[in-house]
Amino acid sequence: MKVVIREDISLSANNKNMDFEYKMEITADPEEVFAALTNPFQIELWSGYPADMKAEEGYVFSLWEGDITGVNLEVVPGKLLVQEWFFGEQEKQSIVRITLKKEGARTLVGLTHTHIPEDVYEEITGGWKEYYLEAIKGMLEMY
Repeated sequence: MKVVIREDISLSANNKNMDFEYKMEITADPEEVFAALTNPFQIELWSGYPADMKAEEGYVFSLWEGDITGVNLEVVPGKLLVQEWFFGEQEKQSIVRITLKKEGARTLVGLTHTHIPEDVYEEITGGWKEYYLEAIKGMLEMY
C-alpha cells in the first residue's frame, strides 16, 4: 500500500490555518470508492453509524451522529467530491477535496482538507486516516 502524507501549518495574526493532505491506493474501481463516500448505506457499513448523505451538490450531510456536518459543494461521480465541513464560527471555510483516479485495478485517492481548526486538528487528521479512509479501504478490499 502506498500512503503519502503532507501536513502544512501556516500562521496568521489571529489563528492557525492547518491543512492536511493524504494519498492512498484502494484496490477497487473509482465508482466503488465514490459510492462508499456518498451512499448512506455503505457509509453505515464502514463507519458503524447511520449517515445522512446524498451525492448531490448543495446537500447538507451529517455523519457520526452529527459529529461531522457540512455541505457538498461539488460532486462528480467516480472522480471528485468537494465538501465544506462546519466547525462552528470560523473565518475561513474548511474545505475537503477528495479526488479519485483509476490506476490499473486500483484507485488513487487524494485528500486535501484545508483550514482545520487547531483544537481539533489531531482528531480530524487521525480520523481521516484510521476511521474514514482506512475503514473504506478495509470494506472494499475485504472480498
